[in-house]
Amino acid sequence: MLRAAAVQLNATADREANIAVADRLTREAAQRGAQLVVLPEKWPLLGSGAQLTAGAEPIDGPAMSWAREAARELSIELLAGSFTELLGDGRRQNTSLHISPDGEIRSIYRKIHMFDVVVGGHEYRESEHEDAGDEIVVSRTDDGLGLGMSVCYDLRFPELYRILALRGARVIAVPAAFTLATTRDHWETLLRARAIENQAFVVAANQIGENEPGRFSGGRSMIIDPWGVVLAQATDTVGVIVADLDMERLESIRESLPSLANRRPRAYSWPDAVAAHDSEDLLH
Repeated sequence: MLRAAAVQLNATADREANIAVADRLTREAAQRGAQLVVLPEKWPLLGSGAQLTAGAEPIDGPAMSWAREAARELSIELLAGSFTELLGDGRRQNTSLHISPDGEIRSIYRKIHMFDVVVGGHEYRESEHEDAGDEIVVSRTDDGLGLGMSVCYDLRFPELYRILALRGARVIAVPAAFTLATTRDHWETLLRARAIENQAFVVAANQIGENEPGRFSGGRSMIIDPWGVVLAQATDTVGVIVADLDMERLESIRESLPSLANRRPRAYSWPDAVAAHDSEDLLH
């Protein structure tokens, strides 16, 4: 049994205030017995592209230094959401860290899918200020449990999550800053689908509220079991949710409904890539 927590924040461009709230809620999660705590996407600083660029920091910067010390002090597995990482060559990436209970960085994942969309009347162009990663990462807890790492928009790409499951993930973390519109219409459906099809627990920590003028995140952080049952869901406010992840139940589901084992990879063939503007041709 693993007790997991998802922290829901209303991060802005005020780094010190964001870290202070993250610290308070992470401590609350630990006090409630959480052994794994997941923070949301961009928890140290969330704002405009210019603010994210100006606030980028290296892995040994103030936010991740706090995260490592908190994990060590509280003896927890901390999935430190994501932050805008400043690389040595000046590039920036949307980076997530898994930190062990001794405060060491266990794994680093850099968001693969860039949020370049128009939704809710707003245009988002993540690739204008951050570069995409290209490595799929399954980390391991101190007990050897497979922890799949992803960030926000990754949720819309099921092939990533299938690979995480096939590489041993039993728990998949989804730190996010899902928009208000997509949270209301897609968030729960996508999270439950990823849990069901990969027979894994999903711990999803979302942002809530206005992150910059006119742009809102939708909250409703969730913890979901491998059958797709929502074990915990946050209300529409800053806070923490906690749930127990029963690994025996996971193994029972995988044994009784062995969809992962029943895969037939030799029968699958990826179609040739089709550009978005050519998709209409598929109808003819």
